[in-house]
Amino acid sequence: MLSILQIIMLLLDVMWFLVIVHIILSWLINFQVLNLGQPIVGSIWDGLSRLLEPIYSRIRRFMPDLGGIDLAPLVLLIGIFALQTIIRNNAHMFV
Repeated sequence: MLSILQIIMLLLDVMWFLVIVHIILSWLINFQVLNLGQPIVGSIWDGLSRLLEPIYSRIRRFMPDLGGIDLAPLVLLIGIFALQTIIRNNAHMFV
C-alpha cells in the first residue's frame, strides 16, 4: 500500500510542476518574451493547455468572476498541496 501512496505523491508532484510551468509560460507569452508562433513554444503551450484546461474549467465553475484575473491555477496548487499534506500525515495508517 505504501508504494501506491508513493506513486500518488509522484503524480501530484508532476502535476504541481506542470501547473508551475503553465503559469510561467503564460506570463512569458503575455509579456511577449515568447511567441506562440514558434513551433516548440506553441506545441508545449497546446499540450499543457489540453492537459490542464479541463481541471481549470471545473475549478472556475465554483469561483466568482474576477474579470481578467484567473485564480484557478492557484486554487489547483493549493488543492495539490493540501492533498499531499493529508496523504503525508496519514500514510502511517496505510502501512
